[in-house]
This record gives sequence, C-alpha cells and structure tokens, in this order.
Amino acid sequence: MDAKPSPGFESLTLVEAQQQVDAWIKQYGVRYFAPLTNLAQLVEEVGELARLLNRTYGEQSFKAGEDGSKLPDEFADVLFVLICLANQTGVDLSTALRANLEKKTRRDKDRHKQNPKLSNE
Repeated sequence: MDAKPSPGFESLTLVEAQQQVDAWIKQYGVRYFAPLTNLAQLVEEVGELARLLNRTYGEQSFKAGEDGSKLPDEFADVLFVLICLANQTGVDLSTALRANLEKKTRRDKDRHKQNPKLSNE
C-alpha cells in the first residue's frame, strides 16, 4: 500500500481508530445509532463504494462531472460505520482481525496457491 497519512494525521492502529470514533461519537454524534440503523447505514455506504468502484474499474461509466476522486472518502465511510458497529457491540477489531487471519491461514494456506484459476500463466 502506498497510501500515506494526510498532513497532521498519523497512521492509526485499529484500537486507536476505535477509540477515536468513539470519542467523535460522544463529542459530535450525541450517541450511537441503534445497531440495526448502523447496519442499514453500512449497507448504504458499501453501495456507494460499490458504485464508485464499478465506475472506476468496471464497465460502467461516470456521468458528466463525476470521477473517482472520492474513492478514499467512500472507503472511510464504510470503515467508520463498521467501527461504530464494532464499538457498540463490544468487538475489538484488532483482536478479531488477528484471529480471522489466523483462521484463514489454517484453512487456506495452500488452497489459493493450488487453484489453477489464480495461476499467473
């Protein structure tokens, strides 16, 4: 990944991201939306990301005046709502991601390498 933090913003760990989102919600958002409301919001944000990715890398074209410049913001919108859901359900994303990667490694360590559909040839 070549992405660099914006000026004035350092890279965040998942733990720090969860803490910062929680602080933002408490300072500016009044409270977390209900989990089902946040799930609907997540689906909406993923849809916006999908639309932009489809127009940037897929076969759909942009309308006049549109471009792919908002891609980082759309990824961040998805991440923000996902972090909200994790915070309000007590999920430590750092621990969960580590465990998930370990599970995938145990299950798939040879599977993809042996898949002829993924061959570089």
